[in-house]
Amino acid sequence: MKRISIAFLTACLWTATATALTRGDVNGDGEASVADITQVVNILGGERPGDDIMARADVNGDGEVSIADVTLLVSIIMDNDTPEPQPLTGYDYVWDPTVLPEIHLLVSRQEWNRLLAMYDANAYTRQYVAASQMTFVHDGERTVVDSIGLRLKGNTSRRRPEVNGHKQHVHFGLNLRKWVKDAAHEVQGVRKLHLKWFKDDPMYVREMYCYNLMRDYGVWTAPRDHYCRLWLQVQGDAKETYYGVYEMIEHVDDRYLKQRKDSTMFGSDKGNLWKCKYVNGMATLTNPDRADMWWDDNSDDRHTYELKTENASFDDARAQLVDFMLKLNGKGRDSFYKWIQQVCDVDLLLKTYAVNVAVGMWDDYWNNGNNFYLYFDSTDLYDYHFYLIPYDYDNTLGTSLQCGNQSDAGRQDPLNWGRDDIPLIKRILEFDDFRAKYVTYLKELVNPANGLLHVDASQARIRAWHELIAPYVANDTGQDMEIKDEPAPWGNHSEYRLLDNNNNFFIRKRESINRLSTP
Repeated sequence: MKRISIAFLTACLWTATATALTRGDVNGDGEASVADITQVVNILGGERPGDDIMARADVNGDGEVSIADVTLLVSIIMDNDTPEPQPLTGYDYVWDPTVLPEIHLLVSRQEWNRLLAMYDANAYTRQYVAASQMTFVHDGERTVVDSIGLRLKGNTSRRRPEVNGHKQHVHFGLNLRKWVKDAAHEVQGVRKLHLKWFKDDPMYVREMYCYNLMRDYGVWTAPRDHYCRLWLQVQGDAKETYYGVYEMIEHVDDRYLKQRKDSTMFGSDKGNLWKCKYVNGMATLTNPDRADMWWDDNSDDRHTYELKTENASFDDARAQLVDFMLKLNGKGRDSFYKWIQQVCDVDLLLKTYAVNVAVGMWDDYWNNGNNFYLYFDSTDLYDYHFYLIPYDYDNTLGTSLQCGNQSDAGRQDPLNWGRDDIPLIKRILEFDDFRAKYVTYLKELVNPANGLLHVDASQARIRAWHELIAPYVANDTGQDMEIKDEPAPWGNHSEYRLLDNNNNFFIRKRESINRLSTP
């Protein structure tokens, strides 16, 4: 708990106000000196000063106060040549966890009315209108991008963005290079953003928590996300409409693939990316002869398996996915065991699913045939690695519903989470060594020493986020105006709480996981 608090405060201090501080000035007297070494030594001896001093005492920024900070302080005082923190660039700038960025959108009346008309004609429209301008504000620094694409997003959360002249919370998609494809039409290399309101999440935290947990646990396929504040003005309106706090999510597309390929995560970014969801049937990875497969042709048609990779051959990509499904379902036990390790990072997949089950994600592949991407890192019919990419985690952390095989997102047996007729995870867990790894990963997540899903670490993380956003939640729409510790009202377990330890989801989940036999 202490480690998370120190890490959060340190990041805020050194990133947001670095120019006003001297590196190593623990006691705040304006210089790094022997007195600061004494202060750190006292902390190591048990003294607990204020949070500001505790944050500055973490001199090396590793998230804890230790003897390493004393060593660095000595170096700073003797050499006085420690470089200043470098400004953030690229994706780290856009998804900087220490600031609450602003996004301001300007749309002409004609284009806004066109968006409303497209929704009225088809509530699931995916067509873009032209927004005149987007301004991205990071810690006071403004980046202005003219002429961008603006569209509606979401599935069951879709609704009209304006009713009787009153703006409503909706999900937006931004494509900064939809109309003009040059370097001026991006923010630090970011070209697309998904702006998501906190539908059915009165805590304003569920999806943020899940993606953050995945990244902390080494599930590097999780998209980046962070909070932002959103304004939208339709030309002719008296003022901007303040939409309040939104979630700002990395778009899973060719840029997502390139970001991870350049970091040596994916072997290649030139493979086939499929978005898989419950549309025209579940995305179960079975029955390829009847599966609804198509490519993203910029129409409003929706498909269970939709090829998202630009410039890919649909016929070749489809043949690869069909062959994958046939092998997934048709191989015998021994053949499957050998094959799955050839085409998949099984450890990464098991870690992904351990987090999935630990956070209570039931609207998933294994129960509902929904909410995942598949990426094949090669276009070769047989020679590839595939990756399951997670997304859409707002119905988690106690927002529970009877779906598939599970009926209680907190108490359900983690080894009996999904349906028997949805094969991928079920077949993998039939093997003792894979099942043992899965159980190990689940127990690592709830082990208090690891600071991951344990209730103390989780509550500290949530409180830090609430401290960041709480003053800005009230908004001009009049909707979702306060943070409440409760799940979505339509769930089947309304008792779950996150910050109250009575019927606490994290405690119930730890109990269900710790009932599993240790491998």
